[in-house]
Amino acid sequence: MIRNAQPFPYAILPRAGAVLALCAVLSACAVGPDYQRPALDVGADYKEGQVEVPGWKQAQPRDEADRGQWWRVYDDATLNELVDRLNTSNQTIAQAEANYRQALGLVRGARAGFFPTVGAGAGLTRSGSGGGSGSSSSTSGGSGGSNVSNQYSLTGNVSWELDVWGRVRRSVESSEASAAASQADLAATRLSAQASLVQAYLQLRVLDEQKRLLDATVAAYEKSLQLTQNRYNVGVVGQSDVAVARTQVESTRAQSIDLDWQRGQYEHAIAVLMGQAPSHFTLPPAAFNVQLPQIPVGLPSELLERRPDVAAAERRAAAANAQIGVAQAAWFPSLTLSADGGFRNGQFADLLTAPARFWSLGPALAMTLFDGGARQAQVEQARASFDAQAAAYRQAALVGLREVEDYLIQLRVMENEQTVQRRALEAARESLRLIQNQYKAGLVDYLSVAVVDATALNNERSALSLYGNRLVASVNLIVALGGGWDGLPGTQGAAAQAAPAAAPGTAPATAPAPTAAPAPAAQP
Repeated sequence: MIRNAQPFPYAILPRAGAVLALCAVLSACAVGPDYQRPALDVGADYKEGQVEVPGWKQAQPRDEADRGQWWRVYDDATLNELVDRLNTSNQTIAQAEANYRQALGLVRGARAGFFPTVGAGAGLTRSGSGGGSGSSSSTSGGSGGSNVSNQYSLTGNVSWELDVWGRVRRSVESSEASAAASQADLAATRLSAQASLVQAYLQLRVLDEQKRLLDATVAAYEKSLQLTQNRYNVGVVGQSDVAVARTQVESTRAQSIDLDWQRGQYEHAIAVLMGQAPSHFTLPPAAFNVQLPQIPVGLPSELLERRPDVAAAERRAAAANAQIGVAQAAWFPSLTLSADGGFRNGQFADLLTAPARFWSLGPALAMTLFDGGARQAQVEQARASFDAQAAAYRQAALVGLREVEDYLIQLRVMENEQTVQRRALEAARESLRLIQNQYKAGLVDYLSVAVVDATALNNERSALSLYGNRLVASVNLIVALGGGWDGLPGTQGAAAQAAPAAAPGTAPATAPAPTAAPAPAAQP
């Protein structure tokens, strides 16, 4: 109701206060189910773990805990510098960080629903009605002419929809859970980029070591070729031995050249991960002394606490659950309090005077009575969305557990494989030593030496490749465990176990040295 030129009715304030108090009591409730994390039995220990870890507890997401600089377990200064540059320059991480800031903006937008909307306006309206036979340019008040009038206004208004049924609160709850999921996505993106760089770097260093092995072998084979050529010149050996020695040199040189494009691709990948063009980045060869780290495994429930992708799936389930309440709130009436006031007058000079004042105040109750089933469809859609997100959470947790089991057994089998490979390498070296002695004694031709030498070289390369695969598998296990483990309990006590590492005497602590190439001396 509008009352011109009347003072504000302060007598209605007690009644308005009572209405607000009643609304506050009603707003204490929120429709829709309260969120309960979907149940999931993760087991008490890992199947492929070498040590059983007793005890089970419900996982609580702790992906925000500081994991530390997990890549430093490989104790490589160059790698540490590269990852530090990645953390500040990687474009995929920058994109995820922008998505997280966008999610925070949505949270602030949802919280704005708790507060009233305040507006102001000023206007000028000029209107008129048709007249008689008088001049069309006559002003208001002239007889027989058009009736033209001006209306000046200066207004303010306040509108506040009370959150009686918890629609706004559920919206905020949903947006906050979505923002938390976006934060977990950022952590997962950062972890994935770090792991990709660490793996590319380790593979590149393994290729450098293979390149060093092949180049040293080519140099030794060239000496053998020269000695074989000299022996042919004096008639000690046939031309076939020279051909075999030359074939050995060139085929090994070709293997060394083949590594160049593989190394180049790893170098390019590292450059892009750090956010720069491959043409601007070069990583020179360096000594290879990376060792397998000790990785705490802990309880399966701790895995779910620290893995950001599992945490993101769980928080999306929470966001979907809150949307059920938002959909159900549409069934209930909305209560809006509004107030308007200001000045309105036909004469601008009298606009800000007491007679020009007006105001209105009152609640409004609105409710949809029939919508053809649209609200029920939205509730069913929200429930189905929650069921889907709950299933996605359970699947993400199961996939996380499977990945840990996969890399645990991979590391364990590779450790056993490298033990056998080490014995094969030692046997190949001994076989090469014996065949070289037989060649020097004139008992075998150079082709026999070349065959055994190729076997020894293949075993050297296989040992290097296997060790590199173990390093990559250790990175995969760290990622499957959610990254680092700093700040989490139980990593130093009985609840932690170490991932298989290279044991002295069973696998090389550093890269194996190249096999000594045959250098037969001229026979008397």
